Amino acid sequence: MSLLFPALHTASSHTALRFGDRALSFRQLAAAAGGTAARLDSAARVAVWATPTLETAVGVVAGLLAGVPVVPVNPKSGERELAHIIADSTPGMVLADPEAELPEPLAALPRTDVDVGEEATQATWALPPEPNAESAALIVYTSGTTGPPKGVVLSRRAIASNLDALEEAWQWTSDDVLVHALPLFHVHGLILGVLGPLRRGGTLRHLGGFSTRGVTEALAGGGTMLFGVPTMYHRLANACESDPDLVASLAGARLLVSGSAALPLHDHDRLTAATGKRIIERYGMTETLMNTTVRADGVPRPGTVGVPLRGVDVRTVDEAGSRVPAEDTETVGELQVRGPNLFTEYLNRPDATTEAFDGGWFRTGDMATRDADGYVRIVGRKATDLIKSGGYKIGAGEIENVLLGHPAVAEAAVTGEPDEDLGERIVAWIVPADAQQRPDERELADLVARQLAPHKRPREVRFLDALPRNDMGKVKKRELPGQG
Repeated sequence: MSLLFPALHTASSHTALRFGDRALSFRQLAAAAGGTAARLDSAARVAVWATPTLETAVGVVAGLLAGVPVVPVNPKSGERELAHIIADSTPGMVLADPEAELPEPLAALPRTDVDVGEEATQATWALPPEPNAESAALIVYTSGTTGPPKGVVLSRRAIASNLDALEEAWQWTSDDVLVHALPLFHVHGLILGVLGPLRRGGTLRHLGGFSTRGVTEALAGGGTMLFGVPTMYHRLANACESDPDLVASLAGARLLVSGSAALPLHDHDRLTAATGKRIIERYGMTETLMNTTVRADGVPRPGTVGVPLRGVDVRTVDEAGSRVPAEDTETVGELQVRGPNLFTEYLNRPDATTEAFDGGWFRTGDMATRDADGYVRIVGRKATDLIKSGGYKIGAGEIENVLLGHPAVAEAAVTGEPDEDLGERIVAWIVPADAQQRPDERELADLVARQLAPHKRPREVRFLDALPRNDMGKVKKRELPGQG
């Protein structure tokens, strides 16, 4: 296998990582990560306390250089979740920022502080031999919405092939400076957002935390790409109404990418109207990395997640398990994928690994349709976003998009509930834009019926102060009242 990070094997002074006012060149990163890697020889696996810091990035790279599987740990994990992850992955040690206070049971593990001081970054460096391509690189835990989080084992081959496919689709080069403020324990923020720039020989500029001012300054200061989730782009769209500097910074970026959840069409339109730029969406999972994307040289199509990446095959399958014909653009089916991007296994869960596959195809659990030219439209999760009402199969996402277009709606989620007559009735959960004035329920239902179809009309509208969301901004529908 070729080197995972070719630029680390040079003495390049090109900036690799910048977190706030601290930065490392590729030469400095190689020295600091190489020195840490030399201390990991005896660890079968290593946990990384994944704060949004330079130390986290260096610690992950050190594990990858040493060929030691890295388990990124969410610093916001609850006690029960954290105990499960540590017991399941059995790391031999934990890497952390020297200033971090570790909770139990991490504090019970042997600890190695990641040193990015002057002595560590100026040391003479010699990197270890490249590990086998099929060896485990990362063990990333799922969100655990349907049970305890599962450890997804990702090989070096899966990571390298996926990042190279994104290089081709996004025309990603060593000249690019990626800006983001994403967490470093998920695929989006860590694999795409840290390992992506490092594999390309480019630069990551991590904001530490999201702010519209931070985005403005980073893009104005040379940033060429921005990664974000819909919540971030929604806030950027709001800020663009009164911040010409932000508008200019976004307009000057080469690529604006949104992921981890669907970006509402209303925000697509607002950002394009303000900046002249189209937001590119992509679709992936922890188990598959990225599967599809709107290409940098492709036709922008809001509401879709683009076409399959190089080397990735996708298909949709109906309830009977039969493949939906390519010419059928209306039938909603479960999206299945195959390719070199797929994970190796669920750690310690051979039963779950077997159940996740249909032959060589991974069952994503996401429902989708495909346009005539191959663009994929995600309808929603099979378990929570596909509503069977009155003999129709209805995707929650398209209803949510219509509701979000109403000026009195700040947030919207749509679910199905048992109904004696319809099988399931459509329920809309609304966060009003003005907490003192709720939109009219009949008006919202009529809006959906008028723009989509009468059978997609919400039968009930319920109001909340906020929707429950995870760290990546996805709505946790199972935590809505009465939905668990």
